[in-house]
Amino acid sequence: MTDAPQAAEKPAFQLKSSTVSLMALELAYFDDDSFEAALREKIRQAPGFFKDMPIIVSLDHYEGPTGELDFFKLLGICRRHNIHVVGVRGGNDDQRRLARHAALAILPDSGRQDREPAAPDTAEPEAATPAPAGPAPFRVISQPVRSGQQIVAPDGDLIILAPVQAGAEVLAAGNIHVYGPLRGRALAGVHGLESARVFCQSLEAELVSIAGHYKISEDLQESGWKTAVQVQLRDDLLVVTPLERS
Repeated sequence: MTDAPQAAEKPAFQLKSSTVSLMALELAYFDDDSFEAALREKIRQAPGFFKDMPIIVSLDHYEGPTGELDFFKLLGICRRHNIHVVGVRGGNDDQRRLARHAALAILPDSGRQDREPAAPDTAEPEAATPAPAGPAPFRVISQPVRSGQQIVAPDGDLIILAPVQAGAEVLAAGNIHVYGPLRGRALAGVHGLESARVFCQSLEAELVSIAGHYKISEDLQESGWKTAVQVQLRDDLLVVTPLERS
């Protein structure tokens, strides 16, 4: 007897919904020499963080000429440094056409939706009834986050009741709370929430990021190292302050 008939009936794949948080590279203009020099400097600051990283290119704030936007050159530079561009967000029709020619996925603009103008209405507007506010979403992890693991809270806070080991990565749309040593990488406010914070009982992190602004281990050791702290964003700078103990 053989299992070939049963194997033939089994589908080759299934499509399932999945939430993946991606780092966005916000492009202001593109010049291949200056772009590669800036990329090298970022990688020098945190080499382990960028290796084999998938990213999207955000054109939400792009100010350079479209004719200079060579996605093939940009992709080649990123690949030389083991960074993989998987898609483009925002941009105009010409820029999205160039991205499609480079076989990149097209993502919708962040925080913007195309809307048709509303027809004029002479009737008195009805007062909107606010929906009752529910509890903010959060995710709780009770086991240690080991090296090589990635834990994501895509819609709210991430609460970890155990250590985050070196080589691990934790990401949240909101705040990150670590009730133990934080030795890996913590990225809060991954969708751009600048008010997000990172709390931990012992700061020993490889990297901490809030809304795309980050500090690596060498910078973090200057204040609050191996103590209970909170990290927050003030004037585009990450600030580390001690947690008050009662």
